[in-house]
Amino acid sequence: MVKPSRRSVTVIPLGGVTEIGKNMTVIEYGDDIIVIDAGVKFPGEELLGIDLVIPDITYLVQNLAKIRGIFLTHGHEDHIGGLPFVLRQIQVPVYGTRLTLGLVKNKLTEHGLLKDTQLHEILPDETVSAGCFHLEFFRVNHSVPDGIGIAIRTPAGLIVHSGDFKLDQTPVDEKVLEFSKLSRYGDEGVLLFLCDSTNVERPGFTPSEKTVGDTFQSVFAQTKNRIIIATFASNVHRIQQVINTAAEFNRKVAVVGRSMVNVADVSQQLGYLVVPKGMLIEPEEVDRLPDDKVVIITTGSQGEPMAALTRMSTNNHRQIAIRPGDTVIISATPIPGNEKLVARTIDNLFRLGADVIYKDLANVHVSGHAAQQEIKLMLNLLRPRFVLPFHGEYRHQAAFAKLAAQMGIPEANVFRCNIGDRVEINHAQGRVAGRVEAGAVMVDGIGIGDVGNIVLRDRYHLAQDGIVIAVVTIDKENGIVLAGPDLVSRGFVFVREAGDLLGEAKARVREALNRTCSGKTTEWSVLKNVIRECLNEFFYEKTQRRPIVLPIIMEI
Repeated sequence: MVKPSRRSVTVIPLGGVTEIGKNMTVIEYGDDIIVIDAGVKFPGEELLGIDLVIPDITYLVQNLAKIRGIFLTHGHEDHIGGLPFVLRQIQVPVYGTRLTLGLVKNKLTEHGLLKDTQLHEILPDETVSAGCFHLEFFRVNHSVPDGIGIAIRTPAGLIVHSGDFKLDQTPVDEKVLEFSKLSRYGDEGVLLFLCDSTNVERPGFTPSEKTVGDTFQSVFAQTKNRIIIATFASNVHRIQQVINTAAEFNRKVAVVGRSMVNVADVSQQLGYLVVPKGMLIEPEEVDRLPDDKVVIITTGSQGEPMAALTRMSTNNHRQIAIRPGDTVIISATPIPGNEKLVARTIDNLFRLGADVIYKDLANVHVSGHAAQQEIKLMLNLLRPRFVLPFHGEYRHQAAFAKLAAQMGIPEANVFRCNIGDRVEINHAQGRVAGRVEAGAVMVDGIGIGDVGNIVLRDRYHLAQDGIVIAVVTIDKENGIVLAGPDLVSRGFVFVREAGDLLGEAKARVREALNRTCSGKTTEWSVLKNVIRECLNEFFYEKTQRRPIVLPIIMEI
């Protein structure tokens, strides 16, 4: 690995590039490191049985003495969800805005880590020193309140991290992005801009969150039955608009779903969610009120199997049952990979007689990420020498490079990074100078990192072709087969319907064992390989499938 120059600042994305999720960025200069965000990614269908995916923080563990703190840009899971797993390995101070820390406290309490963690609230206009770094913060608009970007003064120059952002001129909380600070940073000179690239392929501007409120107004005015609205639990501004509209139309509001209840409680306590007195009701009270006096806010906008709306759509929710005539608004766009789950939920809701309104039919969702014109405005304000797009896949990086070129930034100055790349930058040059150990760590139940590619391969193999267990009893002294082989099949063939196939398989195994055992071979490894090879060859010949073959040998 190339030794970093003392005059250069090093930026290492440990997540959040060439992917959407598990955002984590390391900034290092000399003997000081700061970390921006610590997120999770939710597994795709190929990660069978996996609950969460978190960044590999081997590099941080190896350099623990250098770490001055973790700075959080906002309270979404892909930015804070990995904290409980990270803080088990590195106990360092955590900085965030008031709402972000409120959500973090809930998470750390669940994991029993709260009392051992130093949490520091970021105030809007304060400066925080962390080793050689001096950090300022600027307010941004996003789909969760209290989001910030970070300006980091380093000995090598000024780095600006956008956080997740959009330019909303009419935000629900009336707090617009702080353009004056961005302009000041641009005049000062920005060495590197780390920019949200999620919507870089979308032309124009991302609509204001308030446009969704206009749709809610229209639906509430026309609906006489119950209204059920599913959205992201963290979208406090969306929840606020539902509450505002419900108050206008004299409806009570029930909040359903564990994560939704948690976020609503924290947001209310901290003053980010304003609810008129007496408006909130418990889910058990819904059936006691007329249908035209009720609104239900729920989780499940992504079709998650255990989420509240999904269970309602299959008549499995213990408190809320879908009735014919209910209006269900899915106020979200499916995350890539969730399209089938969402479509299935919508289908099930229609089958139960609900009227479902979703993104294809009405303006019930807007993104929290900047489109092309907003990114251009940020580039004009900051005028950075180098840019590192994050929060996007490789295609987003490629699109960003073309967009930046339109703004006069050479494509060579736009880093297309992979996870673990060491990007070294000073005013003279920027380059990728080697890599650190990085990647993905899988969380399965209480196990962290104990499921790797081999286990996933076996799970995939089991899911595709099933398993056949072959049990054989042999004489310990002379290796003669005393009983078996007995074959047990799961996920491969049904025993009653495949008796001839399994009977022939047993005969093949018995012949192979008799040939092997005639030399009085009693080595288990040899016998297991004989069984495995015999059955693999036979089953593929007969079925064109390769189940996992698990030989079990018992000695007497």
